Amino acid sequence: MNTSKLLNGRVLISDGLGRDCFNTQLLYFTCSSLSADDERIYLISDRDGHPNVWMHDMFRGTDRKLTDNQKGILKSYVYFDGTQDEGLGKASVCLDYIRERVYYIQDDKICRTDRDGNIRVLNRVPDGRMTAFTHVSLDGTKLCVPMTDGRILDFDPETEGEGLDKRPKYNIDQRAQDEGLNSYLCVYDTESGALLYEKTIPRCWITHVQFHPLDSDIIMYNHEWSAFDCGIRRVNIYDHHQDIFYHVRKEGDDTKGNPRGYARSRHDWVCHEMWTDDGRSIIYHGGYDHGPAMVGRCDIDFTHTDADGLPVRNFWEIALPDEYNAYGHFLMDHRGNLTCDGYYRMPGEKIIERENSTDNGPDPHRKDGAYITKVEPDWDEGILHWVPLCKHDSDWLGQDAHPHPIYAHAGDRIFFNSRMAHTVNVYAVSARTPQ
Repeated sequence: MNTSKLLNGRVLISDGLGRDCFNTQLLYFTCSSLSADDERIYLISDRDGHPNVWMHDMFRGTDRKLTDNQKGILKSYVYFDGTQDEGLGKASVCLDYIRERVYYIQDDKICRTDRDGNIRVLNRVPDGRMTAFTHVSLDGTKLCVPMTDGRILDFDPETEGEGLDKRPKYNIDQRAQDEGLNSYLCVYDTESGALLYEKTIPRCWITHVQFHPLDSDIIMYNHEWSAFDCGIRRVNIYDHHQDIFYHVRKEGDDTKGNPRGYARSRHDWVCHEMWTDDGRSIIYHGGYDHGPAMVGRCDIDFTHTDADGLPVRNFWEIALPDEYNAYGHFLMDHRGNLTCDGYYRMPGEKIIERENSTDNGPDPHRKDGAYITKVEPDWDEGILHWVPLCKHDSDWLGQDAHPHPIYAHAGDRIFFNSRMAHTVNVYAVSARTPQ
């Protein structure tokens, strides 16, 4: 691998260029950034003055630009101060890691490029809609582009925005409720570019979508920054077979694992959902209402229904120690191990005080986590075994500086973003448990 020197267990993914001059980051965590053989990594970098997708061959030390953006950043979820209908949708980039095709939105065009940089326009975003994070099915046949009525982000970031990311001062989800704004699950054929179907989800702001890994007619989607009932509204399923949609998490006191006596409540905070490889479970994290942080797993049996006629769901949740109050993300490898960029605290450690007001969302946790950890869960016993691997030391200011750690497909390394000084860079650390 062509990398720089080892830094406290971290390895900088180096392209031989001055890394203090530009920003480089992983693709969003809902897809992999690595080819199936772990030899190539796909990144978003502004090294040529505009954000573009680059492919870096980690063994040959070569780079190739795959997109041709010269218009800055497209306005969308997270990138609130981008340009309307112009630029690269940084939130839209997703990788089909098996076929090594990258899907993204450029201006109003839904595009595909391969590892050689051959660009093809598949379709266009309808006028008057705002996009967010896209997702490609594991079989490579379908692309889901979540869209919302454009009114959802109809504001002037300079006068009505706040913080580093210029997010609106108004409650975005509440606007969807008050004004009856809708979101749309738009599913396209990845070869012809044809719109296969569009499902309207009323009074909803969707920003995350993920196809079921084994059934591309099932899509998990979110209600972003829920103005109310986040504990049950956040994670949802659309089943195209039956044309139904429903909340995944339910209220109840039958939680297995170790919830430390906390019942599942609509007033909880839940976030960052993802499928397990077999599609039988959804992993999420969050916090109990007036209680500790937690990580959860929902097992879904699509072959049996409950009293409401919906798939049977069983819940395992593990409450974290009270002092584990640093916001983070949990991601999973192909063996069931988790990795996390927050929550963990060294025993007796002095907490670094950071001014994070520029990126404070509705979550109840501090953005001052400093470690990349491997987390080995025992769901039945309700135990998490935390293995600190290195410090990421990111300042967390803005979406791009969130570490969002992901495993290599082989499970031997973890890749993550960090801004330790002036620019965001990508690092890797060994995922092997230190001896």
